[in-house]
Amino acid sequence: MNSSIRKRIPAILFSAVFWAVACLTAMGFQPAPAFAADYNKQTLINANFSGRDLTDSSFTKANLRGSNFSHAHLEGVSFFGANLLGATFEGADLRNATLDTARFSKANLTNAILEGSFAFNTKFDGAIIDGADFTDVLLREDVLKQLCQVAKGTNPVTGRDTRETLECDYLR
Repeated sequence: MNSSIRKRIPAILFSAVFWAVACLTAMGFQPAPAFAADYNKQTLINANFSGRDLTDSSFTKANLRGSNFSHAHLEGVSFFGANLLGATFEGADLRNATLDTARFSKANLTNAILEGSFAFNTKFDGAIIDGADFTDVLLREDVLKQLCQVAKGTNPVTGRDTRETLECDYLR
């Protein structure tokens, strides 16, 4: 093989790969989304999920008592009907999560971000919510009053005051 052609092979291969990617992108090709785990109805007492990316995973009706989700990325996760008694969510990102009918009793939500989550029938009895961001979270009025009694702090990521995100000053 001619030495000048041999020297140009890497450039030719790079060019071919570049154009293939460009064509696939132009046609609307999207790579497969990250795998979302299914932990539905599982018993995961004291499990350690700290620091993990669990985006769009499902823990529907799972028993997660005492589990650690500190600094986990939990955007879009479903905790529908889950038992989260004494679980830790310190610094966790729970944006747009489904928390309805979950039990966050005695859970640690310090500096968690719950923005846009659905939590209408969620229980937060004895939960620690210092610095938690509840912006646009749908809560029952009785739960909202309960949370406002203990709300304090500012979320270090969003810069929002917990009491303001719960709109505590507007309660009757």
